[in-house]
Amino acid sequence: MNPWLLWSALSHTARLSTALQILLFLPLTLATLSTQAFLLLSLLLSIHSLIHGTLILLWGSNALSIMQVPMHPFLLLVTFNAFSQSAQPWLATAVYWWGKLLTFCGPSYVAMEGLSSLLFAQKAGQIGRGIADEAESYQFVILIATAAAFVAAAWWVVVAYPTAATSPLSSTLLGVALTAFLFLVLIGFRLRRTNVVEASLLALFLAYNVWLCGFDQTSFSDPASSYAPLLSNILPHLQTLVNFITNTLPKPVLVALLYRLSILQVASRILPTIGADNWESDQGEIDGRPTSIMTRILLTYRQLIFVMVYSHLLLLDPSSQVWWRWANIMFTLFLWAVELVVSPDGDDDSAKWKID
Repeated sequence: MNPWLLWSALSHTARLSTALQILLFLPLTLATLSTQAFLLLSLLLSIHSLIHGTLILLWGSNALSIMQVPMHPFLLLVTFNAFSQSAQPWLATAVYWWGKLLTFCGPSYVAMEGLSSLLFAQKAGQIGRGIADEAESYQFVILIATAAAFVAAAWWVVVAYPTAATSPLSSTLLGVALTAFLFLVLIGFRLRRTNVVEASLLALFLAYNVWLCGFDQTSFSDPASSYAPLLSNILPHLQTLVNFITNTLPKPVLVALLYRLSILQVASRILPTIGADNWESDQGEIDGRPTSIMTRILLTYRQLIFVMVYSHLLLLDPSSQVWWRWANIMFTLFLWAVELVVSPDGDDDSAKWKID
């Protein structure tokens, strides 16, 4: 077997193992110990991820992905040992301020998700416009796909409505969001500052957030009440652990985490392409552009972002998650409205990135 293929397989397996360990260990600690223990593990994982990312930035070897695999079980054992009895005062103070930091960073996570979603929709609209210009048959396919996306978004909102609009305030917010979206679509089409691909993707984004606002919180049980302490008989304990994994992992959190990390990853790939031609003509160097540097930093420290975003989502109770979703919807619509207002007209050459 090719040594490079073997090494690549080991490296990817180690990355997958790392992600699965983080996905399991954080809610496991929150369920079996306490919020303080959960915050300590989150802090330790974040420090480790920061060191790991810095080593990748300086060294860049794939061996780091394999070497870090044993660290997460070790940090879990450290956390369990630290809270096996009364925690030290300095430790309680550290985890308290770490929890405050995660809470204060909440608005930035929402802003990054909304901005990344808008950026992705606009990039997809640009690509769709370029494909449609190649042949009329492509235009027909794009129109069918975008029409299907609009129908799917409308169906998604209708299905989610009974659980998402459970109070007069949530019903009002849903009405405001849908009305604002329709007005922005009409304004964008009238000014030729948007297209059907961009609008359909934003419709799906709106429907996705409305669905999360009404996610059935009773579809999974309370982790703290379903996980039993370690028993002398290992078989019942393993059965309980399997039950924890399959039934008590917070599904809305996992869905939100997957989308947020995925859209940030896509947006980090799009950023270097913005204004590339102008920068090349002025500087003659792509890698030195600010967006390229930002992308490299985001990708290098993506494990740290993963831990912090996941920890913040786990700390939120269901009602808080709902209000952050509404904030995300309104913020993204506001960004889109500002972008439609400040963008040049569709006939302007500077608007070709989006319209032509």
